[in-house]
Amino acid sequence: MNYYQSNTIIYHNGKFVKASEATMDLYSQSLHYGYSVFEGIRSYKTTDGSTAIFKAVEHFERLKVSAEAINLPYSFDTKELIAATYEVLNQNKLGDAYIRPVVYAPANMSFARNTESYVFIEAWEMAPFLGDKLLRMMTSSFQRPNPKAFKIHAKAAGHYVNSILASQEAKDKGYDEAFLLDMNDHLAEGPGANMFFEKDGVLFTPKPGHILAGITRATVLEICTQLGIEVREGTYTLQDIKSADAAFFCGTAAEVIGWESLDDYVFPASFLETKSYQVQQAYKKMVVTPLSN
Repeated sequence: MNYYQSNTIIYHNGKFVKASEATMDLYSQSLHYGYSVFEGIRSYKTTDGSTAIFKAVEHFERLKVSAEAINLPYSFDTKELIAATYEVLNQNKLGDAYIRPVVYAPANMSFARNTESYVFIEAWEMAPFLGDKLLRMMTSSFQRPNPKAFKIHAKAAGHYVNSILASQEAKDKGYDEAFLLDMNDHLAEGPGANMFFEKDGVLFTPKPGHILAGITRATVLEICTQLGIEVREGTYTLQDIKSADAAFFCGTAAEVIGWESLDDYVFPASFLETKSYQVQQAYKKMVVTPLSN
């Protein structure tokens, strides 16, 4: 996939520059140690023809929380970053796009704290990250990291080595994506998405603690409240999900996408007849609703 071309514009430390000409220090802690934080954000062409960044404030506020959690200096203003993002979309003539802001560290080959950090914002066209068909899932041999080892609520780049390994393992074995358990063998999340499963019209989802409780996950909870769908957050096992009627992933990149199966278990309900499908359709409608509404 070509993420940028010769004339693609990004935002980098207060300036709009060509992606092909942007540079970073090869001695950055971020490159050597994965010491950076990022966000995944989507923009959509709305029903009135405008372009809207979905949950922009929430994403950029989480970027700040993530940076502060891992001691990256953060001096950036949310309103200014949102305005810069809209300008990146405008200059690249993008409507339906995926947006990636990153806060990264300067040259520092020690583990000492930095006194400054830098930011860039990129955007590119992206189809549904996991496609648009029900997913064939595999329980990964990798576990989610111990929350006592990391600031698990931070969207830190280094955490995603675990995600890459799990996803590659599943795809190498012919599955669409991986699902990970936590260190206690309880249900956790996907490499880049949260999970809900459905049984008898009730939705269940792992509670925060061993997961990155995502912004799309919070949106799904909002939708369920609006639709009158009962949701229970708790601690669940593979036995729980392998007796469920349906399941789905939710995340900014993945959006809301159902599962066909997990390992050898095929979910018995027709997805089109589930509460999960109702959530999916409500989400699709929400993201293209103009912000003024």
